[in-house]
Amino acid sequence: MILAGLCTTQIIAWGILYYAFPVLSARIAADTGWTTASVTVAYSAGLVVSALLGIPVGKVLDRRGPRLVMTAGSVLGVAGLVMIASAANYWVFLAGWLTAGVAMAGNLYPPAFAAVTRWYGARRVFALMMITLIGGLASTVFAPVTEALTETFDWRGVYLVLAAVLGVVAIPVHGVVLRRPWPVEPRGPGHGGALEPDAAEGQSEAAYARQVMRSPAYVLMTVGLTLGGMAMFAAMINLVPMLIERGVSSGLAAWILGLGGLGQVIGRLFYMSLERRLSVRARHLWIYGLLAVSTAALALDATNAVWLIAISMVAGVGRGISTLLKATAVTDRWGPRAYGRLSGVFNAPVMFGIAISPALGAWLAELLGSWEMMYLVLAVIGALAVIALLFSVPRQRPSGAPPQ
Repeated sequence: MILAGLCTTQIIAWGILYYAFPVLSARIAADTGWTTASVTVAYSAGLVVSALLGIPVGKVLDRRGPRLVMTAGSVLGVAGLVMIASAANYWVFLAGWLTAGVAMAGNLYPPAFAAVTRWYGARRVFALMMITLIGGLASTVFAPVTEALTETFDWRGVYLVLAAVLGVVAIPVHGVVLRRPWPVEPRGPGHGGALEPDAAEGQSEAAYARQVMRSPAYVLMTVGLTLGGMAMFAAMINLVPMLIERGVSSGLAAWILGLGGLGQVIGRLFYMSLERRLSVRARHLWIYGLLAVSTAALALDATNAVWLIAISMVAGVGRGISTLLKATAVTDRWGPRAYGRLSGVFNAPVMFGIAISPALGAWLAELLGSWEMMYLVLAVIGALAVIALLFSVPRQRPSGAPPQ
């Protein structure tokens, strides 16, 4: 029941709070007279707020569980969307996206991951995979749904309809389904991960988390995941304008992007097999290396549809699996103890990097004079991420983890 509920609310939250905007942004700019850049800045500001709230939200999750966080996040999501839809000026529009950013911190993957990591124990990888499989379909479902709604409503009406859907589904599901008692955090031998059992035993959760966060492995993990996230999302979000500038039709460009989303789902289907066969280090090498190579391939000035679809789907496979690598990054290295704190801290810079990636890609293309050079730079950033992640695995592995 919990897993089914979270799968349902994840596809809705991602589809409404995250993926509806790219479909509506041009209409918002045309209707209001605000520049496309300023409209996108408001959206990015919401993503930055979501990133910054990762740490305090993680602490609340560790203490209280996901019910309060995710229910309140759903309520704020409805409020933020109503503010966006009714904005009479840009500042109210910006305030709406800032509110939506708070809602994202309480609705998207991190709190759902924390919930299943604690509740599902040894079965957490299966639960994480199911959530990300369903969540990966959010753009596939909500991009065309949002586009279809624009045939009946203007962009304001579309957001009001989406706000109603979020409120009717997510608020009661989070409030009712997530009532299970929150388990006490695992302690003691076998759960301390890279720390010696004697050191982990008896430490407060805050002290344990601080000790892990000061380790070189944790710092390199955070750097690698941040650089990798920036490169992959800058590549994805700027794909359509780059293809259109090359002469690819807007319809084909949209299909190329959409099939990348299908690649995400395909990649996640194979994650459990990948986890059984490869070590933590090898998984990061292959997946983030794949992302760097596919990003470099986009630097080739090509317009062949088959080639571009193949690159997009390969990149989508990498993005899909990278989500699960992030979800299991802490438990693969240090076990489930203090998961909320440890994941909240590294998720903050990762999400911040993702938040600024749309502007980063556009700025690099303008600075370097071409989309092709921009994609080469992003590939280099992706390669740096691979290097950092190769050294991000502590020497002593958590109990039950595969060889490193």
